[in-house]
Amino acid sequence: MDEIKPLLLLIFSALLIRQTLVYSGQGWAKSYSQTVSFLILPVIAYVITITISGNLALSLGMIGALSIVRFRHPVKSALELIIYFDLITLGIAVSVRTKWAIQLVLCTILILIAVKVINDLLKRSNKTFYNISFNEGNELNVLEVWSTEKNEILENNENLKNFIKDQENNEFVYRFAFQNKNHLTKFKNLIEKEKNIKKIEAQFV
Repeated sequence: MDEIKPLLLLIFSALLIRQTLVYSGQGWAKSYSQTVSFLILPVIAYVITITISGNLALSLGMIGALSIVRFRHPVKSALELIIYFDLITLGIAVSVRTKWAIQLVLCTILILIAVKVINDLLKRSNKTFYNISFNEGNELNVLEVWSTEKNEILENNENLKNFIKDQENNEFVYRFAFQNKNHLTKFKNLIEKEKNIKKIEAQFV
């Protein structure tokens, strides 16, 4: 129990910092990638510290091992980088103390599942725990709609990610991102009945 307390404290503290950033208007902290990264990274740092404490040779080896994640190609998201750190730390922790590796794996899995479950529960109340971002390398179902007039159904949809008013062509362009293909299809069928809709394009993953 004494070993679990620090992990719970780290996760709670990270979540508190994340919520404070969101409250302060820092929308970037609401994305899925940032949310999970906030929760996992402190646990990784804690396991690293416990693993290398009092061992100078292992400390130097850890620095070299973790430098592997500095790839030449761009990393798609903060979460991707965190997972690389997670996996490398896992390998090192197993060679020193297996129980820390097991706890790191369990924390990572529980955090990933918990974030998904919490978001699914909040969706039932038309709320969301995190935002979807086009810039994080997420595979999303995308819907683009062109309308000759402003449309409240389009503008009030929670999946709306981009809105452009084309002055030259006198049209409004709406871009949506859906994690669920069926939700996109239902919404597409709904807006097809709108008389001001000029064009609809859907991209499925």
